[in-house]
Amino acid sequence: MNDTVNDKAGSGKEDSFLTNQLLVAMPQLQDSYFANTVIYMWRHTDEGALGLVVNLPIKMQLADIFEQLGIEDLRENKAPQIILSGGPVETEKGFVLHNDKPRWPSSMQITDELTLTTSREILADIGQGLGPGKFLVALGCAGWSAGQLEKEIRQNSWLTCPASPDIIFSTDFANKPDMAAATLGFSMAQMTSDVGYS
Repeated sequence: MNDTVNDKAGSGKEDSFLTNQLLVAMPQLQDSYFANTVIYMWRHTDEGALGLVVNLPIKMQLADIFEQLGIEDLRENKAPQIILSGGPVETEKGFVLHNDKPRWPSSMQITDELTLTTSREILADIGQGLGPGKFLVALGCAGWSAGQLEKEIRQNSWLTCPASPDIIFSTDFANKPDMAAATLGFSMAQMTSDVGYS
């Protein structure tokens, strides 16, 4: 875990642009890392954008993270929790997106319902059963330089829709693109590479 959130939180501009929105990959991204992904945007300003892929599981579970970090797992419910690939940037760093207040170091409250934390302390509390009620753990994030995301949206690479904790924290990873598209009245089967913004 790390201080990426504090390093990149910016200066209060996070309420603009696509912050707290979902990006859904359009068909033209089918041959890329982002094929079929849904990304939660936790920062988007005129300086660039940062997000977490919320539906790309990897072959690692929370118990593996605890073992690597030497955290004792004292949770009553030790049901397997999948770790996600949050994006191709900073893949060695961990991000916890959760529904608690920013009561851990290296936290940024995005909305009243969502906070992003990058400190090891939150994982230690999760292991003690003292963590947030809902959370996901991702390695890496997705990043765009200034103007890059806007260009990709104009090129019909992404569908945008309001974020929903129900979608973000769902473990039905394969259906998240359709869940997100349904908020706009579409299904992904209706999408073609020609659909998008002009």
